[in-house]
Amino acid sequence: MNTPASPDHHNPGSSGQTDAPGDGRTIAFPDLEISEDLIRRFDQSGPRYTSYPTADRFQQNYPASSYLSHLAQRAASSRPAPLSVYVHLPFCESLCYFCGCNKIITQDHSRSAEYLDILFKEMDLLSPHLGSARQTVQLHLGGGTPTFLSAAELGALMDQIHRHFEFTPDAELGVEIDPRTVTPDSLAMLAGLGFNRTSFGVQDFDPQVQAAVNRIQPYDMVRTALQASRDNGFQSINADLIYGLPKQTLSSFSRTLDQLITLSPDRIALYNYAHLPDRFKSQRLINAADLPSADTRLQIFLMSVHRLLEAGYVYIGLDHFAKPGDELNRARLDRSLHRNFQGYTTRAECDLVGFGISAIGKVGDAYVQNHHSLNAYRAVLDRDELPTAKGFDLSPDDAIRREIIMTLMCSMPLDFAAFQARHGQSFETCFADELIRLRPYADAGLLTIDAQGMQVQPKGRVFVRAFAMVFDQYVRRPRVATYSKLI
Repeated sequence: MNTPASPDHHNPGSSGQTDAPGDGRTIAFPDLEISEDLIRRFDQSGPRYTSYPTADRFQQNYPASSYLSHLAQRAASSRPAPLSVYVHLPFCESLCYFCGCNKIITQDHSRSAEYLDILFKEMDLLSPHLGSARQTVQLHLGGGTPTFLSAAELGALMDQIHRHFEFTPDAELGVEIDPRTVTPDSLAMLAGLGFNRTSFGVQDFDPQVQAAVNRIQPYDMVRTALQASRDNGFQSINADLIYGLPKQTLSSFSRTLDQLITLSPDRIALYNYAHLPDRFKSQRLINAADLPSADTRLQIFLMSVHRLLEAGYVYIGLDHFAKPGDELNRARLDRSLHRNFQGYTTRAECDLVGFGISAIGKVGDAYVQNHHSLNAYRAVLDRDELPTAKGFDLSPDDAIRREIIMTLMCSMPLDFAAFQARHGQSFETCFADELIRLRPYADAGLLTIDAQGMQVQPKGRVFVRAFAMVFDQYVRRPRVATYSKLI
């Protein structure tokens, strides 16, 4: 889905619990304490900042010529940035009611072959502009359901990708997995194609919750898929959970956590369900009366963080957890953690190129997004043109604010002297108003601000979206998108 850290070396999950939250209302570890009162005080609606400016600010009718110009500038650099590649495969056999992704629901598997023909044409048109010296360090197949494609189609896709992109030996090749669509044999096939990371959509194990969102996948099905991933040598296995779904209760989600912790994925993403039926038609099939109350959602979140820390996971930030030895936590520790449209990632400063409907790319100080509908995407490519529909050219001020926002989102230190050396201006002078607006968070112990710089504190990782909003010059302007709550 084209949606998916402090520099200290202390593992908040490794040192044990000091005060168990008997009523579920406080998480207390030596360096992480999040109270219900603190969350209620600072919780608000806001972007998830997989980009800045956020995608709802992209401009319509962005010319493909501007995209090509940015690519040419980057390719001509003496040290061109490495590439990260995203491919959007939109097909799903059935509709998950909660889903907000750009998908096409069909059981006609012949449609994927036609889609690949169009996708390959986009790659043929774009690849000559990427520069011959560029190496590729990441690939991500999202959707939809990538494994809707047959083994032969996935093989053809990887052949096409390898024709155009040269991968480094340590490249990350990841694929999103619907456990209902894979077998041990198909996971072995994916490993044989070079994939080394999987991300499983688990959401919830409770049968009533699964029925309420039209996604039936028993625990044993997920267990078999995760074990097959391990057996086939996948280096990092992620599992997504969603809290706030219909029929969820504190006790039912606790059982889901019991089961997932037993499966021991390397990473866990704990997403907050945003019920936006006016925006996502599929969500109109959810009975709003079955949704947990705001108080129950909060208790589920607090309980989940406590349980995952107790199980030994490290809180990376926002909604991501990882085992201490996972590469995501290592990136947190060595300050190479980054954030893009797939969420937190281990490779900073890549140019991202996206293929397929609605795919988003980032090249230097520009963003581009393809047409959202298959018909429009196909029509443009039939004219031998790139299917760029939206985009945004960052101003110098936007680029600086993006740097700050992404630093905060990754909970890395922001050094004022280094900032002035890079940009030739004083941070304290340029962002005096923002520093004043951050003061309540500093007073609450969520981040520190002194003469040297700013640092998000461990318990502040929950609130990084709020910190980022302080530096967002667009967030208070009228918008089309509706943002979710922070918690």
